[in-house]
Amino acid sequence: MTSTSRPSPLAPEIAARLKRTPDGLLPAIAQQYDTGEVLMLGWMDDEALHRTLTTGRCTYWSRSRGEYWVKGDTSGHVQWVRSVALDCDADTVLVKVDQVGAACHTGARTCFDADVLLRDGDHGVPGSGQ
Repeated sequence: MTSTSRPSPLAPEIAARLKRTPDGLLPAIAQQYDTGEVLMLGWMDDEALHRTLTTGRCTYWSRSRGEYWVKGDTSGHVQWVRSVALDCDADTVLVKVDQVGAACHTGARTCFDADVLLRDGDHGVPGSGQ
């Protein structure tokens, strides 16, 4: 778990606006900057967001491993940061990136293409018989 007791490395005007989960995290959506393709969702604390803003590479907090990871350090599938924005509630970060290779740990381009629950043109509620 991240530490929320230490001072934030972010600029005070940014840190003050963020609405974090109780464990100090923000969901971070990675989107391909030129096509709009949604690639993945990761988690950032203040340190991960600071690193993302200052290095030009996406840094996330791994909830399962309890450590920071820079996308692409082990896989070579780097996310080069093009822009970073907060949503209207300041509780989610949108990081527009230039994705090199697969974004998903499964090797797929995106984490959102394998288990589609509803496709364009589908009608009714799946499993309801409508």
